[in-house]
Amino acid sequence: MRRLAAVVLAVAVLAGCGKAQSGNGFVSGDGSYTTVAVKDRKPAPALAGTTVDGATFDPSVLTGKVVVINVWGSWCAPCRKEAPDLESAAKKTAGTAVFVGINTRDLDKAPAQAFQRAFGISYVSLYDPTGSLLLGFSDLPPNAIPSTLVLDTNGRVAARIVGATTEATLVGIVSDVAAGR
Repeated sequence: MRRLAAVVLAVAVLAGCGKAQSGNGFVSGDGSYTTVAVKDRKPAPALAGTTVDGATFDPSVLTGKVVVINVWGSWCAPCRKEAPDLESAAKKTAGTAVFVGINTRDLDKAPAQAFQRAFGISYVSLYDPTGSLLLGFSDLPPNAIPSTLVLDTNGRVAARIVGATTEATLVGIVSDVAAGR
């Protein structure tokens, strides 16, 4: 009986049962999300740096807008899966939200640039090969690749999605945050 229990446990672990799975040294979430009540929201760190395309990022484009920050890597299969949904959500919420990517762990910009071309990503992505930008999000960190954070119009973290997300989830969260919820 003990041997059977050990085999069942081993199969469950090897099959990746549970909400989080690891790969490439990162935890990948299940797409679940957490929202933060307006009174409990904390300011997000300032986003600054160079984009995947080599331009200097102008953070003033984020002022007074709902901001969607997606953390991704070109090597990440769930990131590839969610990319079309992110682009579609960015287009559907264009008058309400600004999307910004944070490319992490790509040690060369070429794969990140190829990823953006392949998926037709129209919004800017910051190049963060060491993950230093991610360290600023200490209250509700993007602790999986991919992760998505939604900031309210005051620059405070309003929601976090851990793992790949969908267009419907993003559009719904952006609508709620834009409405002051």
